[in-house]
Amino acid sequence: MPKIIVAATPAAGHTGPLLRIAGHLAGLGHDVVFLGGARFAEPVAAAGLGFRALPAEADFDDRDLAVSFPERELVPPGPERTAWDAMHIFGDPVPAQLATLHELLAQFPTAALIYDSLFLGGAALALERKAGDRPAVVAVGTFPVMVGSRDTAPFGPGLLPPTDETERARYAALAEQLAERGRPVTEHVRRAFAAAGVELPAGERARAVTEAADHFLQLTVPGFEYPRGDLPANLRFVGALPLPAPDGAPMPAWWPELTRARAEGRKVVVVTQGTAANGDVTALLAPTVHALADRPDLLVIAATGRRDGERLLAAEVSRLPANVRAAGYVPFDALLPHADVLVSNGGYGGVHTALGHGVPLVVAGGSEDKPEVAARVEWTGTGVNLRTGRPSAEAVAAAVERVLTDPGYRRRAEELRTELEAYRALDVIADLVAGLTPTPADRTEPADLAGALAAEAG
Repeated sequence: MPKIIVAATPAAGHTGPLLRIAGHLAGLGHDVVFLGGARFAEPVAAAGLGFRALPAEADFDDRDLAVSFPERELVPPGPERTAWDAMHIFGDPVPAQLATLHELLAQFPTAALIYDSLFLGGAALALERKAGDRPAVVAVGTFPVMVGSRDTAPFGPGLLPPTDETERARYAALAEQLAERGRPVTEHVRRAFAAAGVELPAGERARAVTEAADHFLQLTVPGFEYPRGDLPANLRFVGALPLPAPDGAPMPAWWPELTRARAEGRKVVVVTQGTAANGDVTALLAPTVHALADRPDLLVIAATGRRDGERLLAAEVSRLPANVRAAGYVPFDALLPHADVLVSNGGYGGVHTALGHGVPLVVAGGSEDKPEVAARVEWTGTGVNLRTGRPSAEAVAAAVERVLTDPGYRRRAEELRTELEAYRALDVIADLVAGLTPTPADRTEPADLAGALAAEAG
């Protein structure tokens, strides 16, 4: 079977989806090596994969970016910090990423490189060599489609698609302004590619790196993305990834209350800040707890996503109200069938998990791609967009009430659930890989890439 390299930006939100893909391919018998952050060595090994750590100049720990990038703290949050991240977190590592890919390919010729779309070394490899002289290059979109379009607003602010020609013209002018403002970022990234010996094509940066891949697999369905008449030809919607299997940890002691709540006619509200941006519980967890405190008609589950999350939340709100239960890690595939609404910070994967269960949302998306995710929730009618990452308790209370009392949100979420169920992302990816032609070396060498790397590491 073809050998595969899977590469990910060393952040949990990028590594998690790619690790699930890599584990699935390994389970089918492929020889897979994972190229990623050093801190992910253990879960990669647990998945039965070979592992190669990124070099130090391309690695960081996203749990505390202030340590990895102290100069980042001097940049104000918002558009300026987003631009800084594009240049330094995603752009600067390109030469080291590409050099490491060259080393791996020299050792272990493979049929395909699969990478998260912000691992720009993957795009650099695609642009550096003709298709017949390199592995197939497969990018995976783990956030909303960033490519500019005449049919949408510019990516970033979370604006809905134009509804008439006047709005379309206004968005076109805004796109030109943002492109001019972002020119230093594009030039910085272009220089990073040049330092790797690769020319980034002229024009929009997002389109250039998207179209570089042989295949761009977007982890959503058409119904959750704005219609466009000018999507890149290589982009394909493949559906959302399933969550990883539960780790066998016992359920929280309050778990039986979920069933009792339904029997008693109480609604279940789940709130989460995801598994990454969850250190500051004052952003969304605490406002939601304050908003819904002591309501006898609601059971509120605060899924903090971290081991010390329950302690942090209790310290912030002084005491957990009588109708609130908190936990660190909760298996969402088990929790969401009980939920009537999910209050979320707009993580792409978490929103898709909710929609996969037909659960409507209240979304507080304030940074990175989250305003765009929140806008898509609003556009699809599957929830309420709070238009901020730090909502007031009053705003959360009103939004939750709106979702609970308007059956249209649940109906639209169920429609998206049906669409998501028609797609099988892992099967699509596996079929794509199975159809690739192995390189000559890949056909003749023993298919034990993972074993060879494990021996090298030992």
